[in-house]
Amino acid sequence: MKKIVMGVLAHVDSGKTTLSEALLYISGTIKKAGRVDHGDTALDTNEIERDRGITVFSKQAMLKFNDMELCLLDTPGHVDFGAEAERTLQVIDCAVLIISALEGIQNHTITLWNLLKSYNTPTFIFVNKMDLNGVDKNAVISQLKKQFGSGCIDFSSENKDMYEEVAVSSEQLMEKYLTQGQINDEDISDLVFSRDIFPCFFGSALKMEGINEFLNGVDKYTKKIPYPEKFGAKVFKVSYENNERITFLKVTGGQLRIKDVIQQKDKNGEIHSEKINQIRVYTGNKYKTEKELSSGSVCGVTGLNFTYPGQGIGNQKNNESSVLQAIFNYKVIFDEKYDVRKILSNLRQLEEEEPQLHVEWNEQSKLINLSLMGEIQLEVIKTLFFQRFGIDISFDAGSVAYKETIKNIVEGVGHYEPLRHYAEVHLLLEPGKNGSGIVFDTICSEDKLDRNWQRLVMTHLLEKTHLGVLTGAPITDIKITLVNGRAHIKHTEGGDFRQATYRAVRNGLMQAESVLLEPWYNFEITVPTENIGRVISDVQKMSGSFDSPQTDGENSILVGMAPVSEINSYNSTLTNFTRGKGRIVLTFSEYKPCHNRQQIIEEKAYNPESDLENTPDSVFCSHGAGFVVKWNDVKNKMHLPSFLKEKNIQPQRTFHISKKQVEQYCNSLEEDKELLKIFEQTYGKIKTDKYLALQSTTKNKNNDISTNFVPYEREYLLVDGYNIIFAWDNLKKIAKEDLEDARHALINILCNYRGFKKCEVIVVFDAYKVKGNSGEISKYHNITIVYTKEAETADMYIEKVTHEIGKRNHVRVATSDGLEQIIILGHGAYRVSALAFKEEVEAVEKAIQEYLE
Repeated sequence: MKKIVMGVLAHVDSGKTTLSEALLYISGTIKKAGRVDHGDTALDTNEIERDRGITVFSKQAMLKFNDMELCLLDTPGHVDFGAEAERTLQVIDCAVLIISALEGIQNHTITLWNLLKSYNTPTFIFVNKMDLNGVDKNAVISQLKKQFGSGCIDFSSENKDMYEEVAVSSEQLMEKYLTQGQINDEDISDLVFSRDIFPCFFGSALKMEGINEFLNGVDKYTKKIPYPEKFGAKVFKVSYENNERITFLKVTGGQLRIKDVIQQKDKNGEIHSEKINQIRVYTGNKYKTEKELSSGSVCGVTGLNFTYPGQGIGNQKNNESSVLQAIFNYKVIFDEKYDVRKILSNLRQLEEEEPQLHVEWNEQSKLINLSLMGEIQLEVIKTLFFQRFGIDISFDAGSVAYKETIKNIVEGVGHYEPLRHYAEVHLLLEPGKNGSGIVFDTICSEDKLDRNWQRLVMTHLLEKTHLGVLTGAPITDIKITLVNGRAHIKHTEGGDFRQATYRAVRNGLMQAESVLLEPWYNFEITVPTENIGRVISDVQKMSGSFDSPQTDGENSILVGMAPVSEINSYNSTLTNFTRGKGRIVLTFSEYKPCHNRQQIIEEKAYNPESDLENTPDSVFCSHGAGFVVKWNDVKNKMHLPSFLKEKNIQPQRTFHISKKQVEQYCNSLEEDKELLKIFEQTYGKIKTDKYLALQSTTKNKNNDISTNFVPYEREYLLVDGYNIIFAWDNLKKIAKEDLEDARHALINILCNYRGFKKCEVIVVFDAYKVKGNSGEISKYHNITIVYTKEAETADMYIEKVTHEIGKRNHVRVATSDGLEQIIILGHGAYRVSALAFKEEVEAVEKAIQEYLE
């Protein structure tokens, strides 16, 4: 008997569960077909589902038709539960996508279609509700072909037209059809499973119309799936029923038997061996137990406590990260009478079932945060938590879920050596590809660090959600590689490497050029042509980008991208000003640099050095006592050599500057005529473009400044004037002719820099040899110029100022004086070499020049 696992997917209210019910009834699996509005369907069995009339949890149902055993996996149709639907795609052989004939292709339909495409899933289409008034079959087929391609073919009646359309989809098949005049079922099946064609069937699930034709089509145009003999299984769901943990999986190789001992790796990489206690084959909430199942079977098993969705067991590999992601963060609120640890433990159980929750616990603030797809899911989580644990929880208003990444290669060092403890870890942090998540690796020699200690380091890297240093958001798109480490033969314990590993990650992040990321949506907005100007204006205000509008009859279509935080609630605005004629389709695109980075950083007010749970500092030992060494001094005291220096790898500096930021700076110059004069001496006249507001910024990808920022009270840059003049070749050349001209050139450069960077700039010049000089501090446009007093050098003045302001403010000092750099580090300031500062200034100037051109 042929075994087929089919996913059932649709936009909410398209009749997905009704179709599943009809298939079960027609095949004789159930005696009476239930109705969603009556709350008596075989699959929507949860109280939440029956109350709301929507599917929330994916369900299994088994039926037999002819010589086919068909396993249906009915999935949620609401966008908030898209991740639950996506997880079933990991195990299905094919899918049926249900379209409402009345509404046609809707927002979530497109999301599901894209998911099916990304998982390369063979897809049948069932157009439902054909019994309703006003339905036009030809219009639906036309829309399907336009949106999904010419492979959408009407299979409701097998005639010459159908076969000709099938033949056109394959050059080889066309040749066969022309010579032999026929196409067999195997040929069609091959095209279905290669996703060249998508058979379309029409009917009414509620009235049982077209159901037999659809079942016959699935039977005829699916094929037996070959499986390997070696045991393998893929986990796609975990749930709890009456406090019993059930793992839902598909057998992808060999046999699964009761009492088999299954070996698997948990999320942290630890191996567990557990026995299968029971094998259950479900239809809705009812099941029958089996002693053995062969490849291609879907079941729920008990006895496994370390499984998780996406996990591969035996010969099966783990799945990569999900396409759909939870992009909203919420703080959990509950009565103080409840133990926070109990609340956290209960939420962790829900997280096993819905991994996208990403439950996070902050030890310092004692707050619990979690991630969700939207408000409906939030309400369901609240109800489910009360049903299961008897505790009423609520949530704050929520915000989009930010993430952080890095732009350059750095080496993070963590050292943990209180008395009778020892561990040192060196990690290489490298920027990863967009969407790659966090990748862990080791290239450390076992001669330097024993394999068992290396495994422990990798375990500690995997077990924790590592936070960035800009806002405390989780990091992503980073490769972390263990490159060196050391243990002590007597004093090292397992916990020592946990501390050293955590500190090494944070140490690297503090050194790196961090980038704040936010989620972006792809959008497609369709409006009457008279409204397209308003839409373009709105999208620009959202910091979105778009392609040129396309016309479709009386409508115009705008396609582009925009930050989720800006466009998420645009649907109601669109409906109002188009009088209900506008439509917007939003699909998650990717995480991109945050469009209002500075604002978010200031709002979060996160200080990474105050986050004791995620400290970047290390602990060393001296005279029998441990002492803390600040993160920026660890490399001067670490026991192992730097990997980057050994490999002669220079830490990278990148300065990515947004067009929008340059534009804002140039526009602001109009308000200050003196600054404008300085600016135009450097760059020439500013020309305004009256058409600029209508231009799309789709091709502009560098919309972030990736220099690190710590949200102190203010940001200062102190410049050792003469030191910089004689370190920069261009200024040094001017100084040979006239030192005064070189001073003015540097001052003008710093005026432009200050206007762009919005930080306080203080340039200090030595005047200590001038007898009787009492020092002079003056304001020159937007910067402060200091001439030191008699017997006071520039580095003495800078040391004094950094001591006064370094604790409350973010202070950087630009100099090439090595001694001065050591002194300022002691006061908590950040050193910037003359070369690095020159590169940063040149990056700003280049961005301005490109903008003006």
